[in-house]
Amino acid sequence: MNKFSKLTKLFLAGAIIATTPLFAQDANSNLKMTEVVKAPGMTPPIPVSLSGFTGEGAEVLKFDLYVQGFSFVTPDAAQYLINGSDAGTVTGNVTDKFAKKVILSKIYNGAGTRRLAHAFADDIVEAVTGKKGIGQTRIAFKAQPTGYGAGEIYVADFDGHNAKAITTDGAIVAKPAWVPGKLALYYTSYAKGNPDIFYHNLADGQRRIVAGYSGLNTSASVSPDGSRVAMVLSKSGSPNIWVCNADGSNLKRLTTGIEDSSPTWSPNGEWICFATKQSNNDRRRLAKVPAGGGAAQYLNTVGAPNPTEPDWSPDGKWIAFTSQMRDFNICVMPADGSQPPTVLVTGRNPSWSPNSRTLVYNHAQNYREVLSVLDVFTKQYKDCARVTGSNSQPAWAK
Repeated sequence: MNKFSKLTKLFLAGAIIATTPLFAQDANSNLKMTEVVKAPGMTPPIPVSLSGFTGEGAEVLKFDLYVQGFSFVTPDAAQYLINGSDAGTVTGNVTDKFAKKVILSKIYNGAGTRRLAHAFADDIVEAVTGKKGIGQTRIAFKAQPTGYGAGEIYVADFDGHNAKAITTDGAIVAKPAWVPGKLALYYTSYAKGNPDIFYHNLADGQRRIVAGYSGLNTSASVSPDGSRVAMVLSKSGSPNIWVCNADGSNLKRLTTGIEDSSPTWSPNGEWICFATKQSNNDRRRLAKVPAGGGAAQYLNTVGAPNPTEPDWSPDGKWIAFTSQMRDFNICVMPADGSQPPTVLVTGRNPSWSPNSRTLVYNHAQNYREVLSVLDVFTKQYKDCARVTGSNSQPAWAK
């Protein structure tokens, strides 16, 4: 058995638990929906109280709910009362205090406490907001043991727990990108001495080079249907945005700037947003170009200069990006340009969750990079569990 197969088996063991339905008994299916968010950084959190949970169960619930727009208060100040137990199985009830009724009552078993608590948190989010939770989603990221230079690509739960290396390159790696709906990634690696883009199937451990041209091959971004890949190549001189089929065939150049970077697809697959400099005298700007080719259109990022690293939300409404001012800052703007960007927190490399309200990103802490998750609409955030060294360039599985 090769080293990739061993790592893949470890990864799949966690993936099977994450994707297998957990046994649940539903005592009351009446749900109360509350109106979801209005604008970045401007929405008050939903007040809830939590009782009966201890240790790991309480830790997971507090983390998951906090980064999805909930706050923890005393029972008299809460709208929703959450109570239950994590002794063996996880049992949980949610009562809408204002409506005076139970909106969720379930028993969970079939996995460890952490996984079961994530499942309960997801059900709470859906019962209260009508939206899917993120507790059982996954992220990929790069980890560098010394904080710079060589590293590996890791996959973990969205909160950083259960992290497993899926490469053993012992080389510089960068920019993991998920294939939507699949256990597969694209990423850049210097494993063969050149920055090449690899495709890696996590289900069987097989990988292959998709772009290995002379010069830079990086920043793969997969189309929503998984059929095409946008990337940055310098094969014609300057780093520009190119598009090809998923296997690397039918390569086409889309941009001609002197420095183009960070492509991201619109959810309908029609546009690619990217960062660009058109001349040495220009500052970096955000633009979008038709995925099939055509003229680029600039986006207005007034108040958030020198933008880069855009990521388009799955619902199509928002573009998150990094603004390089005195510090690096995470910003969010409407994709249609109807409002100026909102500066949220210090950090880099934002990536949207499937729920289009939470971001994972990295920021500096004690001379290392750490991952954090941020609720865009309340500005609440928490740091993720960390692999030794620096963790950065996260990508959320969709």
